[in-house]
Amino acid sequence: MTTLWQASQQLQAGETTSVALTAQALAAIQAEQGEGARAFTQVWAEQAQQLAIAADARRARGAARSPLDGVPVSIKDLFDVAGSPTLAGSRLPGLPHATADATIVQRLLQAGAVIVGKTTMTEFAFSGLGINPHYGTPANPWRRQEKRIPGGSSSGAAVAVADGMSAGSAGTDTGGSVRIPAALCGLTGFKPSASRIDQRGTLPLAPSLDSIGTIAHDVRSCWLLDSVIADAPLTLGPRSLADAHFLIPQTRVLDGLDESVSAAWQRALRILREAGAMLAEQPMPLLDELDTLNARGGITAYEAWQWHQAWVERAPAEYDPQVLLRIRRGSALTAQDAEQLYQLRRTWQQQVSDFLLPFDALLMPTVPLIAPTIAELDDEERYREVNLLMLRNTSVINMLDGCAISLPCHTPGEAPAGLMLASVHNQDAALLSWAAAAESALQRGLHHE
Repeated sequence: MTTLWQASQQLQAGETTSVALTAQALAAIQAEQGEGARAFTQVWAEQAQQLAIAADARRARGAARSPLDGVPVSIKDLFDVAGSPTLAGSRLPGLPHATADATIVQRLLQAGAVIVGKTTMTEFAFSGLGINPHYGTPANPWRRQEKRIPGGSSSGAAVAVADGMSAGSAGTDTGGSVRIPAALCGLTGFKPSASRIDQRGTLPLAPSLDSIGTIAHDVRSCWLLDSVIADAPLTLGPRSLADAHFLIPQTRVLDGLDESVSAAWQRALRILREAGAMLAEQPMPLLDELDTLNARGGITAYEAWQWHQAWVERAPAEYDPQVLLRIRRGSALTAQDAEQLYQLRRTWQQQVSDFLLPFDALLMPTVPLIAPTIAELDDEERYREVNLLMLRNTSVINMLDGCAISLPCHTPGEAPAGLMLASVHNQDAALLSWAAAAESALQRGLHHE
């Protein structure tokens, strides 16, 4: 599988063309036995081919706009594209047509990226599972015949990258929506500090927690895509794991790991230790305070309700019932409740930041379970139980307003599992540099198992 970074390098070296890369991506989307029909809500084949021709012409005359010029990418179905409604995986009637492209869409086009289409998602980004009753759920690439969930909410984004329908995807992450599907589909998912990427033209879930992230095959690819859509690109520096001091919280985040995740996690820690990393294992009681903060749906439910209230009153039957249930929880919270939540969050953020000062990053399993089957989650109670588990570790970082990345940590052929490195706000460059060092050690270790 060609990574986004490799595609960029090959284009710059004249070893391939944007037309060829785009044709491969479109063929994967249109493959009869593939997941294209479920992974994408819109495919812009003709427009993508025109963009590819233009990118090749620019490169031929030495005028490439960026290292991403001519690389096929996809965008999640909650970024505005002028002239069409932003459906966000829903069937709500009467959503307005966007009058302008979202900022990140503008930036991708300015960089010459070839946007092949919009990827499917959990309705309104409000679940970590990736199930969509309106448009169908794309099946996880691992043991595809078993029809396992892709993870969400950026479900189509991950399947598109895993199946070669795009080299990278831009998604959003409010509680783990980029990192969960990346972990379950064997990919890399980067959630940056939210303020680094302009969210204009992005349909919100909870503005206080929303961030725009990237899914690709590896750290360098996520970094390259991020460098185009962010307000300012990050500089990656060399890091030696012999200098690393990582914290593994012993509170909450290791509870209930299934057998596969536990084995992958323990093996990843052994590889990092052998590469010289110092791994501190300490209780972190602050994490248990999140139960209080989220007891009644928390900030996500309150803020989601502000956006959805009018729609819920007008067309409740059009919503995915599982999503509607969580949106409605916000109706019980007052502005006074919200102010109290924001204050508690500020205090908690400060305490966690102080606690993390001695460490280069937090380490935890991205998700505690491998992907269950789609059918298993037809049971409403099981759906809710698995959803909470999937979001448990990732959502810590959104609450912190930090940055995090999920790296694949399973051996080839095993069920995908993710290792998450995370840090506090605006430590993105250092975090990605550490992640690149960890990725390097993991790739060496896991392929020699």
